[in-house]
Amino acid sequence: MSTTSISSKRICLIGGAGFIGHNLALHLHSLGAEVSIIDSLQVNNLMAFSSADVEAVNRDLYLSILNERQRLLRAAKIPVFIQDARDYQVLGRLIGQIKPQVVVQLAAVSHANKSNKDPYSTFDHSFRTLENALDASRDNVEHFIFFSSSMVYGHFKTPSVSEETLCEPLGIYGALKYGGEKLVIAYNQVFNLPYTIVRPSALYGERCVSRRVGQIFIENALTGKEITIAGDGTDCLDFTYIGDLVRGIENVITHDAAKNQIFNLTYGEGRSLADMANIMHDHFPNLEVHYVKKDNLTPDRGTLDISKARRLIDFNPQFPLERGYVDYINWYKAFFAAQSS
Repeated sequence: MSTTSISSKRICLIGGAGFIGHNLALHLHSLGAEVSIIDSLQVNNLMAFSSADVEAVNRDLYLSILNERQRLLRAAKIPVFIQDARDYQVLGRLIGQIKPQVVVQLAAVSHANKSNKDPYSTFDHSFRTLENALDASRDNVEHFIFFSSSMVYGHFKTPSVSEETLCEPLGIYGALKYGGEKLVIAYNQVFNLPYTIVRPSALYGERCVSRRVGQIFIENALTGKEITIAGDGTDCLDFTYIGDLVRGIENVITHDAAKNQIFNLTYGEGRSLADMANIMHDHFPNLEVHYVKKDNLTPDRGTLDISKARRLIDFNPQFPLERGYVDYINWYKAFFAAQSS
């Protein structure tokens, strides 16, 4: 199996100051890569939470988390270019200046509910930024990596889905992610730009402010609130710890077999919301759980088959929910206590 070294490889993360991006940047930097970030800090980031005209839950807490991201990036001496990827000319100039061998496209509105409520902004920050990134990368970049989503599958019609499963996305977010995949493939067809498309699922981990379910559970418990589960608790998600995902991207970059492929990059096991709530009860015994009706635009999901990633790029996730989520709970407890002192 042909592999390449990641040391000294020039890697540019567009939208790299976000939850996935900053964790990925720190991981790749630790391996010796020359990592650069382009991010406007507008979408679910410092600019949004700092603005008085934006309603924000837990604003002060999230600003502390976002400042911690920036502190870690500065400590690692990872350059952050604060620029809007929707600006075609500026993005092209920066890509020409950085001269990356690998571009990772992360810029997006990373929440299905927000996407459905504001389609224009979602298109602007997701599809427009992607087209600009592809066009800036088409001539000199060796490998373009696009972050799609398990939401492209829509309702799981079988307990497990593979990359060969028919995609029938539900709602704005899933449709734009699937359209993004087709655009990436088209740039390969027209300009021979090597690509990899990755489909993560139900991510959780340190320094997330995206209001994902696992994050909301912990925050509510820390502040004495009940947790709310949509449906009866039996709905399953392939919960994936951020540490497993960033190591998966490392393998995408280092394995030649990753090029021009689509991969499910998840833990590879569907777990119920009740399972997550039970772990929460172990750490917060007095926690109360409230059940509400499930949103019609939330697809029924389950396990993503990761056998292709195991076979082609040696992907081997290490964090089942009982390990990864407990690590996340313990981190959040410590961070929350430090902010409260």
